[in-house]
Amino acid sequence: MTDDIRKGLAGVVVDETAVSKVDPETNSLLYRGYPVQELAATQPFEAVAHLLWHGELPGDDELAALREEERRHRALAPEVKAVVDLLPATAHPMDEIRTAVSAVGAHELSDGGSVLDAGGSAEENLARGLRLFAALPAVVAYGQRRRRGLDAVPPRDDLGYAANFLWMAFGEEADPVVVDAFNRSLILYAEHSFNASTFAARVVTSTLSDLYSAVTAAIGALKGPLHGGANEAVLHVFREIGAAENVGPWLDEALASKRKVMGFGHRVYTRGDSRVPTMRAALESLVAHYDRPDVLDLYTTLEDEFVRRKGISPNLDYPSGPAYDLIGFDTVTFTPIFVAARVTGWTAHILEQAASNALIRPLSAYVGPGERHVAGSVPDEAERAAAQRPEEAG
Repeated sequence: MTDDIRKGLAGVVVDETAVSKVDPETNSLLYRGYPVQELAATQPFEAVAHLLWHGELPGDDELAALREEERRHRALAPEVKAVVDLLPATAHPMDEIRTAVSAVGAHELSDGGSVLDAGGSAEENLARGLRLFAALPAVVAYGQRRRRGLDAVPPRDDLGYAANFLWMAFGEEADPVVVDAFNRSLILYAEHSFNASTFAARVVTSTLSDLYSAVTAAIGALKGPLHGGANEAVLHVFREIGAAENVGPWLDEALASKRKVMGFGHRVYTRGDSRVPTMRAALESLVAHYDRPDVLDLYTTLEDEFVRRKGISPNLDYPSGPAYDLIGFDTVTFTPIFVAARVTGWTAHILEQAASNALIRPLSAYVGPGERHVAGSVPDEAERAAAQRPEEAG
């Protein structure tokens, strides 16, 4: 390997963005300059979506207009439900949501336009992003209910985004404590600069493909356990351990076998994931609401022991996994919830990429064999000479 290759593009700056950054001075994740912990503590998710798309928090009239438009597109479209129902009930929910986005895009773009028209104007793509933002909770909720043998629950126009999401998933109105914790989690997951799924979306956008193709690519990237699947893995770890008193022996075995313990470490943060304290506070509120101190005991014991032994702090997936479990979501639904949140960040980046586009096409350093030929495929000298003689006039 040559010295100038950065595996995984580690440390490589490939473009500019105004959407988000991690401030090295404060270690805070900033959305358009605002610390995400402040947004999670004060804003509804709809306002943060507006911020990511437009660069500023909405005024009252702007927020009301966004909410009105979002509520118009909440229902699970019959044609999308029909496509999801064609999939086996045992399919991973990320396959469901990826297929659903493709179905939405196919219907949206079915006007007979050419491939060159598919990218759309900024206004068209902003409208498409808002419609996906509105529609994805119904897809996620129906996927979980379908696996449980239940029918879809129609949306309610009198509930905010987070509360309606929970309503469609469980068919009952959630307590304000639960809605607040869930709203905070959505905001914390909404955006994170040039992560793998966002970069995948920008690569597809750079080809002048459509927004739905870019989001579908992003979903495929997020499905991987090294990216979005980590919150599912955290819950599997919690269930393996069982209780706080089992942490020591479990961790002894995990570290001895060089097992990767999901939910800890992050490539971007050097002093711990700045989103964790906010999500841990949300988890603590849920623990109190559901009277489950055993969950927090296990959480704290594993965190303290892992940090003591390895010096690696938890990331956002560590508190969000048990939080979603307490709310009642199936473990396989955790990453689709991530999709419903992150579609705001993805679409903000799609708009940004399209506004100042260059085809993303990096180089590679070839390390394979030199030129070689299949036996019998190289012409001999006589054949080469004959091929070079001008044809005789006939």
